[in-house]
Amino acid sequence: MLENVNVLYHSSIVLKDYIYIDPYKIKNEIHNAKYVFITHSHYDHFDIEDIKKVMNDKTVFFVTKDCRENLIKIGVNSSNIKCVFPNEKYKLDDIMIQTVRAYNVNKEFHKKDNDWVGYIITIDNIRYFIPGDTDINEHNKNIKCDVLFVPIGGTYTMDYIEGAKFANGIKPKYVIPIHYNSIVGTKEDGDKFKSLLDSNIKCYIYL
Repeated sequence: MLENVNVLYHSSIVLKDYIYIDPYKIKNEIHNAKYVFITHSHYDHFDIEDIKKVMNDKTVFFVTKDCRENLIKIGVNSSNIKCVFPNEKYKLDDIMIQTVRAYNVNKEFHKKDNDWVGYIITIDNIRYFIPGDTDINEHNKNIKCDVLFVPIGGTYTMDYIEGAKFANGIKPKYVIPIHYNSIVGTKEDGDKFKSLLDSNIKCYIYL
């Protein structure tokens, strides 16, 4: 189930080698992205220079509305850009996409009215949930998925304690902590997070 998963850095995730979520700190010119999903416009999630390294003329982008114009400025055809809002569903070939509202409940960094999102991406009947930069909220706490990516760095998102509570409530088969050990959070947060998980949830640490 995780053979199609790679976490590159921070919150930069790749599924099946050609689906990129929030590409960031990309090392090489790859240009192999079939789809790029952006959760919101903060620099560590929407980096134009890193997007240039993975995109090609056929890449399809799913982005929040505050990202669209910057993609057009670098030559992305508007027909390849889909502006998403929370609570939408899409079908692409054999991939199902659902957007989920992402926001802070006790901080001002990610406001609810920004309409920023997380994604549920279903491939081969496996549901991958990338919540985006968020706290636990009424829109995401009951999502069902097989693989959950949890931001645990604190400051801008959940910390490792809140992240473990979030994962234990959702009860995925696998959970992967992200958004720590770089801009915020420490490497040790990954192990602390893992120690708080229910025993039937398998945790894989990439960062």
